[in-house]
Amino acid sequence: MNKTAIIIVILIPFLSFSQEKGTEKNTFINQFLNNLTGSFESNAHWYINDRTLGRFEDPNPEFDLKNEHVRVNSYLRLDYSFLDNFTVGLQTESYEPLPLLSYYPGYIGTELSNYYVNFRNNKLDITVGHFYEQFGSGLLLRAFEERQLGLNNAIRGGRINYRPTNYLNFTALYGKNRIGFEHSDGDVFGLDLGLDLIKVMDIEGLSRFKLGASYVGKNENFIAPVDESDPDNQFDTTNFPELINSYAFSLDIDFGKFFINSEYSIKGKDILYSSASLGLPKIIEGKYFDGNAILLTTGYTVKGFGVSGTFRRLENMTSFSDRQLLKPASNPFGMGSLNYTPALTKQHDYSLSNIYLYQAQSGLFIQNYGGQAGEIGGQFDFYYSFKKGSTIGGKYGTKLTANLSYWSLLDATFDQSNSSYEAELFKFGEKLYRDVNFELKKKWSKNWSSVLFYQNLAINKNLAIEGSYIPNDQQINSNIIAAETTRKLSNGRSIRLEAQHLSTEEDKKNWAGTTLEYVANRNFAFYIADIYNYGNDDDDDKVHFYNLGGSFTKGATRVSLNYGRQRGGLFCVGGVCRIVPENTGLTLNFTTAF
Repeated sequence: MNKTAIIIVILIPFLSFSQEKGTEKNTFINQFLNNLTGSFESNAHWYINDRTLGRFEDPNPEFDLKNEHVRVNSYLRLDYSFLDNFTVGLQTESYEPLPLLSYYPGYIGTELSNYYVNFRNNKLDITVGHFYEQFGSGLLLRAFEERQLGLNNAIRGGRINYRPTNYLNFTALYGKNRIGFEHSDGDVFGLDLGLDLIKVMDIEGLSRFKLGASYVGKNENFIAPVDESDPDNQFDTTNFPELINSYAFSLDIDFGKFFINSEYSIKGKDILYSSASLGLPKIIEGKYFDGNAILLTTGYTVKGFGVSGTFRRLENMTSFSDRQLLKPASNPFGMGSLNYTPALTKQHDYSLSNIYLYQAQSGLFIQNYGGQAGEIGGQFDFYYSFKKGSTIGGKYGTKLTANLSYWSLLDATFDQSNSSYEAELFKFGEKLYRDVNFELKKKWSKNWSSVLFYQNLAINKNLAIEGSYIPNDQQINSNIIAAETTRKLSNGRSIRLEAQHLSTEEDKKNWAGTTLEYVANRNFAFYIADIYNYGNDDDDDKVHFYNLGGSFTKGATRVSLNYGRQRGGLFCVGGVCRIVPENTGLTLNFTTAF
């Protein structure tokens, strides 16, 4: 029996016991189970050879040689509370016999990955072990888990949150980042202070008025040369700064209808690698570079109307707990990331709108090509609800949403011979991405509603196709239109039909897509979907990426089964992306909580 099966066997008694909590309330086992919570998730995929896409291949050559077509990622989490204020917990992860495609190759086997002990009362929250944390918007520090991307940069160490008064909040932490099943060489420590000025000064007329200040330190006392056999990259590493100090300050004000959030971050000076376009990346000797970020969000909302805007400027804001992870293109999985700089664009629901996706360009590159210092841009959101009874609103109302996103490189000049650069503060450089989209939601009756969507998009080709962090001048322009309608039937049944079309003169030309979804009752749902690259100039690449499947849901348990083709390219969750190759196969997903 493999380790994944062992985990499932261990879990079954807990699930069965949880169904019997009410039978013998005074027994020890029931008392134990009353204090026990947990979850289990398993994602299995059987990759098959496809006559159209070709033989199944893993992009990792080592994994491809093993020719494992069936792979399972599983996660078991258990939390137990006792003595009113204490909680202990653990998470076990299994990647058997290999992780799913494009996951970090260090995820192999079954391991106890996270564990912690927590004490909490009205003023104190203390954790020893693994924990997640975010300071402000995450521009300096965010430790989080996103299983769909294979990201888990939890910190193993200690964390204290202290609330001495109702207006003061203080957090201190120390530890090492998770990198797969291992942990970083660099030490991470931080302080975060939150002050509620409304409660301090007894201010009336404001819903929120908070000040925040954060400090994040990284200590790493040694870094080895990239290539020890290269005499041009041999120098005294003891001169590198061991301690990197970074700071952030934030202001959050809410007037009720109008709000404004702002944050300014300064990243301490650290080393920089040359890009790898002309050979192995090398440390730029004797040069250290700091970074900074500006984030501003403001908005105005009343009943039936809302508008908001976000501006962000990032300059050299990539940050990892280990310096070796800074090498260009050597860490596509985002392992050991300290901060969070997602793409601030609208997260679309339609499959054709997710073909050309933007990923944040926060890194600094000086040598070996034109240079890049970071990104600047933002997005604007608009919402309006037409009144019921009006011409457009009709009897049941109509809602309109619009979004505009625009991002470009920072305008900067580079001196590659001297390994230096100078970036303009608020000047836009080469365009990277533009997205203008509208969505109209109309309810025709109590049981019938429709959605009409339009998107005009322009994106740098490298970012959308190759997933490179190095942009170029090639641009893809596309127009996407989608329409869907949902009809509710009796006894909890419903049916939804969706149609999409993408048109472009660049890249692979036009696409068409459709989805049919049927909800049989509260438990069962089924769907069939397809996107087809019918406009491709190469007839061999006119591929149907079809999928069909269904799901069963009862309480906190969900089982889904899917068969079909996965289109290759960027796969993003919350603005953070990883590259997924084309593949075909059968997928089984199981999640439950107890």
